[in-house]
Amino acid sequence: MSSSRAEENRRLIEGAYAAFARGDVAAVLRALHPRILWHVPGRGPLSRNYMGHDEVVGFFKRFQELSGGTFHIRIDDVLANENRVIVLVTESAKRGPRSWSSPQIHAWTIEDGKASVFWQFQGDQQTEDEFWS
Repeated sequence: MSSSRAEENRRLIEGAYAAFARGDVAAVLRALHPRILWHVPGRGPLSRNYMGHDEVVGFFKRFQELSGGTFHIRIDDVLANENRVIVLVTESAKRGPRSWSSPQIHAWTIEDGKASVFWQFQGDQQTEDEFWS
């Protein structure tokens, strides 16, 4: 395992989260492979596989719309190796009078310096599905 490659991967993904936090979607997309597979599990209205930049941007717009722009990700820890980055996060949002917060695991696969797969694991799938429905 190359520790320099792991550090590059870590910086790539941390930079994507920082760009997302400031609303810089173009910078987020620079970290993503053009044909990225973005998986959101569950049975809610946001749950499905998103393929490529256009679908991922559509997903971002939809959950920001549903949350009135209140969606937030707090990074709790980042673990990286030569081809994976695991990010422990807490996601939160509001919808009208309802608030939601949940621990999540974001698993990233890195290929050729770009994130090629994003796989999300929710702390409480049922509660999340209900919140977004």
